Amino acid sequence: MAQTRLAIDVGGTFTDVFVFNEETGEVFVTKTSSTPSNPEQGILHGVEKAKLNGKDIKIFSHGTTVGTNALIERKLPKTALITSKGFRDVTEIRRGTKEDIWDTYKDTAKPYIQRRDRFEVAERIDYEGNIIEAIQEEEIRALAKKLKRRGTESIAVCFLNSYVNGENEAIVKGILKEELPDIYVCISSEVLPEIFEHERMSTTIINAVLGPIMSNYISKLSDEMHKKGYEEEILVLHSGGGVMTSSTVPRYAARLASSGIAAGAIASKHIAKLCGFENAIGLDMGGTSTDISLMYEGDIRITKDWSIEYGYPIGFPSIEILTIGAGGGSLAWKDEGGSLRNGPQSAGALPGPACYGQGGTEPTNSDANLVLGRLGENLLDGTMQLDKDAAVQAIRKVADAFDQSIEEAASAIIEVANANMSDAVRLISVRRGYDPRDFALVAFGGAGPLHGAYLAKDLNIPKVIIPTHPGVAAAMGCLLVDVRHDIAKTYVKKVNDVSAEELTSQFVELRKKAEILLEEEGISDDTSTLMNYVDLRYKGQWRSLAVAIPDQITSLEDVLAAFHREHEREFAFSDKEQAVEIYGLRVTAIGTVPKPNFPQYVPKGSLEDAYKETRPVYFGGQYVETIVYNRDKIPVHTQLIGPAIVDQLDTTTVIPPGFTAKVDAYKNIIITVN
Repeated sequence: MAQTRLAIDVGGTFTDVFVFNEETGEVFVTKTSSTPSNPEQGILHGVEKAKLNGKDIKIFSHGTTVGTNALIERKLPKTALITSKGFRDVTEIRRGTKEDIWDTYKDTAKPYIQRRDRFEVAERIDYEGNIIEAIQEEEIRALAKKLKRRGTESIAVCFLNSYVNGENEAIVKGILKEELPDIYVCISSEVLPEIFEHERMSTTIINAVLGPIMSNYISKLSDEMHKKGYEEEILVLHSGGGVMTSSTVPRYAARLASSGIAAGAIASKHIAKLCGFENAIGLDMGGTSTDISLMYEGDIRITKDWSIEYGYPIGFPSIEILTIGAGGGSLAWKDEGGSLRNGPQSAGALPGPACYGQGGTEPTNSDANLVLGRLGENLLDGTMQLDKDAAVQAIRKVADAFDQSIEEAASAIIEVANANMSDAVRLISVRRGYDPRDFALVAFGGAGPLHGAYLAKDLNIPKVIIPTHPGVAAAMGCLLVDVRHDIAKTYVKKVNDVSAEELTSQFVELRKKAEILLEEEGISDDTSTLMNYVDLRYKGQWRSLAVAIPDQITSLEDVLAAFHREHEREFAFSDKEQAVEIYGLRVTAIGTVPKPNFPQYVPKGSLEDAYKETRPVYFGGQYVETIVYNRDKIPVHTQLIGPAIVDQLDTTTVIPPGFTAKVDAYKNIIITVN
């Protein structure tokens, strides 16, 4: 009987593999190069490297950046939009805002569907859902023939007010499937039946452009895994922090636009709880970027205001993650004002940092850490050699530009990178009404443990948690999620005008849809959970806050009280005398997937056994002889006194002078910030 759980996180540079054996409790981790042109090949290489047979695998769950990269690189299928007459340019007009309102020369990215591929048809539904103008079948069939001649591969349909009545959209979809049976078609009333035409149209368009890509990807991967003997469903992590089975992926492809990013936040939540913390900030620092998430009182923040490219929102609930261009490969440079900058430009995988010896010559964070002695010259258990001389030459460019020594320049590069990440953490914590001093920092990714202690000191965060396998923590996160779907509808009414019975009946309808989705995913009733949420706002506002609501609604007073409390915390303001209205209703459907129980360890050996070497490391303006430990050999419950360096396969941890650390029973390193 299969006892192995396989989790894979497909990144832009590396594909991370995490294998957990339920029977023995053993964990195996490895990395392999990603293959952007054929992303499924990187996964298959990881399976081979782990020496797994498909029949050995009980559950296979993974996160992928396929959708994210497709949107950023604009490698999309030829897609058409069909919309109501007069609304062809909604996706181009957007909200008329800019990411940087002061930069008049910076243009917002172009729409995913160009104007020549956007078509209007005669139809109209009023705000109450009454059909004012029905669909003309001949018009749709003629348009279908035109799209076929143009070589269209995917079609998005989004009509005005279809969120309240999707009949016209459904008729168009039926005709298109008759005329164009091989073309992917999605309609907004099925994808996101919510008010606000731009957000609904944008989500439907993104679902349409990603539908064929994700369908093709998951189909190829399923076929290859079946050849290896794996017969179960492949689970794919989506933006909301849950997973979908491979059979559901084509229907909600837009939910996978931030698939890989969400995995790190899930891992951060699990690791923090394992260490006894209910409040935690996740810092996932990789090669090109850093993803920051926040968990408060055991729950990760969720948002519906997110996008891959500014101006084109995706309306599905997503884990709130702030991403900045700060990674091991981020470039250090001098701006026109004479200041030192760090990122967002990156050396990427090729040529990579100068120390990688692949042709890179520009200074990066990795080069700076190597020059300062924080990184060793041998990585990945000696399989990767770093070129310190090349790193010195790269850092010299910064040193000469600012008339500094090599060490001063390298230290300045790291300080600027840390400042950028600290500012980002403040945006997701202080700006949201959270005090960083009440949180632990979970630092992971290939570069997070190098910088975590310094960020915590800057932000007055008392504890830093370094997971057992930081470099593949995001992959581990894929094993810790459940099947999840969010079913929502727009429902705008004053709270005082709604009875408990009426609201209950609305949720009954949504829960039926949620149960059907879970049934399609193969989830049984005894492993499923449905949770109700109502989106509330003060009358006259457009931003809303989600408040949980029980299955049996007897009174809305408790819900109103919870809304006022949350509004006070989020915006430092509440007004119990102000009228409150309902904006929308949502049911979150959870299908529980069995989680692995990671083992606790007992002390074995001594700290002396973990001694690797002593090398000079630059701290506080001078070199300090610092012990380097092999993390695999450090016994649990051991205390480490800084300065110390901890090496392992997938990352390096820095414990600065004056800091202390302890290894817990799960082999997490918990650093205390002094």
